[in-house]
Amino acid sequence: MVHVRGRFIALEGGEGAGKSTQARLLAEWLEDQGMQVLLTREPGGTPGAEAIRGLLLDPPDQPGWTGKAEALLFAAARAEHVARAIRPAMEEGTWVVCDRFVASSRAYQGGAGGLGDEAILALHRFGSDGLMPDLTILLEASEARIAERLAQRDAGRSDAIGGRGANYHREVARHFRGIAQAEPGAFAILNADGTFEAVHAAIRALVEPLIAASPA
Repeated sequence: MVHVRGRFIALEGGEGAGKSTQARLLAEWLEDQGMQVLLTREPGGTPGAEAIRGLLLDPPDQPGWTGKAEALLFAAARAEHVARAIRPAMEEGTWVVCDRFVASSRAYQGGAGGLGDEAILALHRFGSDGLMPDLTILLEASEARIAERLAQRDAGRSDAIGGRGANYHREVARHFRGIAQAEPGAFAILNADGTFEAVHAAIRALVEPLIAASPA
């Protein structure tokens, strides 16, 4: 009997790009194709990682975390997530669809936060043995479209990271694109300004080759 490893797909992008909705739609579609699917998110995905998520997005004191502490917390949450959820699922043949993964740390803490890409990747190699998705889909949207979505989603309330200034989020977007362009074999860049249905159709087209290449 041939052991079939599950695939790992991450959806990335800035605030309001539509990642959570698209991750859910993709997971539902993969299940319709007969796949076992784990839909998960970062930070989070396990009880321990979800506890760290609360510390990151709603820090216990007003100034929040230092940049290095923030990066370490994200790496710790990811290490727990990978060890207790993502790797076991993949070993069982389950496809993993994740709303954010290490590219977010590279763009936010490494890029906009100024810690540098190598520092983030070193933490990832140590904490998560360097696990990378089979495919990372970067969703990009215009600032006007993002503002519209965030107004609907957040109703004027943002978490500690989402509520940072516009210049910070522009830097995040710039670093996301730079990472994706430097690693074209691992990333696909997708315009997410369209309807959720249109973006979902484009994502399906990106994922279909992975299905075709997987053993039956």
